[in-house]
Amino acid sequence: MAKYLVIVESPAKVKTIKKFLGPNYEVVASNGHVRDMPKSQLGIDIENDYEPKYITIRGKGDILANLRKEVKKAEKIYLATDPDREGEAISWHLTKALKLEDKKVYRITFNEITKNAVKESLKNARKVNMDLVDAQQARRVLDRMVGYRISPVLWAKVKRGLSAGRVQSVALRIICDREDEINAFIPEEYWTLDALLHIPGEKKPLVAKYYGTSEGKANISSEEELKDILKALEGAEYKVAEVKKGERVKKAPLPFTTSTLQQEASKVLNFSTQKTMRLAQQLYEGIDIKGNGTVGIITYLRTDSTRVSEEAERQAKEYIDKTYGSEYAAVSANEKKASQKIQDAHEAIRPTDIERTPFELKDSLSRDQFRLYQLIWKRFVASRMNPAKYETTSVKIDGNGHRFTVAASKIIFDGFMSVYTEEEEKEDNNILVKGIDKNTKLEFKAFEHKQHFTQPAPHYTEASLVRALEELGIGRPSTYAPTITTILARRYVVKENKNLYVTELGEVVNNMMKEAFPSIVDVNFTANMEVLLDGVEAGTVNWKTLIANFYPDLDEAVQKAEKELEHVRIADEVSDEVCDVCGRQMVIKYGPHGRFLACPGFPECRNTKPYLEKIGIECPRCGKDIVLKKTKKGRKYYGCVGNPECDFMVWQKPSGEKCPKCGALMLEKGNKLVCSDEACGHVMNKPNNPQTGN
Repeated sequence: MAKYLVIVESPAKVKTIKKFLGPNYEVVASNGHVRDMPKSQLGIDIENDYEPKYITIRGKGDILANLRKEVKKAEKIYLATDPDREGEAISWHLTKALKLEDKKVYRITFNEITKNAVKESLKNARKVNMDLVDAQQARRVLDRMVGYRISPVLWAKVKRGLSAGRVQSVALRIICDREDEINAFIPEEYWTLDALLHIPGEKKPLVAKYYGTSEGKANISSEEELKDILKALEGAEYKVAEVKKGERVKKAPLPFTTSTLQQEASKVLNFSTQKTMRLAQQLYEGIDIKGNGTVGIITYLRTDSTRVSEEAERQAKEYIDKTYGSEYAAVSANEKKASQKIQDAHEAIRPTDIERTPFELKDSLSRDQFRLYQLIWKRFVASRMNPAKYETTSVKIDGNGHRFTVAASKIIFDGFMSVYTEEEEKEDNNILVKGIDKNTKLEFKAFEHKQHFTQPAPHYTEASLVRALEELGIGRPSTYAPTITTILARRYVVKENKNLYVTELGEVVNNMMKEAFPSIVDVNFTANMEVLLDGVEAGTVNWKTLIANFYPDLDEAVQKAEKELEHVRIADEVSDEVCDVCGRQMVIKYGPHGRFLACPGFPECRNTKPYLEKIGIECPRCGKDIVLKKTKKGRKYYGCVGNPECDFMVWQKPSGEKCPKCGALMLEKGNKLVCSDEACGHVMNKPNNPQTGN
């Protein structure tokens, strides 16, 4: 009979760990959390020092009953939940739910599910770390307070089913702020000019880019400026003024953290953050490898750390020496300096055994598992290799007082790039002649010039939003994927071709949050709260004090919002549409996907129609009304009411003004008007409003 009991979170780990430990150990799973605050109420005793009220999660009764039976039989109990705050909290909840206070109970953690790591963890068993537990309790209580106090305000003012959240509402604001920035952006014209020059004996022309003059760099901002430069260059003789050779080093990338894995998997594999985390969880918990049974093939997936164990470091060096040559293995690995938020008990995400190459595991993995494992494996191997080295050449060419430049580089040592090339890495198009110097003759062939317009900041993608949240210090590795999933599920944001766009519903909720709960959606406030929560984890901040300082301000803001946000309620505005069933004047209602027309005679008359908001401007193609519309995913645009017969549409709001240059519609962008015809690109200030003077 087994003497020792090991409790893990996931049933997927049970078989693997049992195999490592042998017959003296029984391994069972808690299936995640067993206790939580009740869903039907706030679940925090405000009067009693903000004490959380915990109950057994519905459906976990049988699991707990089975665990109690196993506990009775065991001499020692090992709590082997995940090696992070949440895992520590689950271990603590298990000690309470199973009444283990008088038993021999030990907490063990391992960053990888391998025989050595699991056996080593038993030698380093410890008590449950209450600082980690309190840090998790503080997060849970704060999130519960924000969600359960603010969400009902949104239900009362907009509609049921909406939600606010400590991290989710800030993420929404970041996306909304970017949308405002894009809408207010005014494109600026600029031109590029290339000179195609021939070197005798060479087939390909040398492409030299316009730089300015020998005095300094100059931008070409209009066609007139371009014409002046071309005139000055008529009949010019081109001479090499300077040739500079140098060497550039490109450092190996760091191994993956949760954030960088999510970003790279999105860019390279087109995976959502949720999919990346799901697949990484499978690789961590264990894959059935032919001939080896079930084994975890990557280390723990929720980490801020780029640290690598000495053992993994040694194995990597041996593997690289053997496979690529000793000149490729880095002497000392590139490592990010630990910041105050790094959970440095963790390692970076890496393969548990570097000898297990993606090619060897291909038959044991699904297509997506293989692609993610290959990304992790290659990144880790590359991170332990020497930098790539480039030979760089920079040439300055003068003609009639104007300067052109040519820059080229070629790899002289590929280093880590023999294994891993980042998505952004681009090949150089220019291949320079080896012996180019000041005496090299250059023959002018032709000019190539092109008009461009500056572009606004891009819309956020899941990858760039994760990067922004990490850089701003908002949320932690475990929160990125659920945060993005929530704002998409609530339809505050929609995803089109990787880009995230705010819906009308998202705008309404964000504006309400900014007005009534400015601190909750303040980036600096939220980042500072993360620092305080890390202080709880470090044992320097009392979690109850943190809650006690936060709640009174929240309570006051909620009470104020309940009274003062009355006018934000989207009332039933009467439209000019007549109900074609009963003849009443239809009203504008607000549903989960925005506005629609409904008969005020509900429930007797249930007639509804799509709502098309006229903006008082005629379509330039057919003369019918332009109306505010939305794509299937909820993104706003302006189109002709006569669609599909007339396909006119624009993303920005049309103004009543016509372009003085080409006669096209002018679009509103902040305090400017921009021509809807991109080829024209005319920009002017909005005319003054005689009523406001603006």
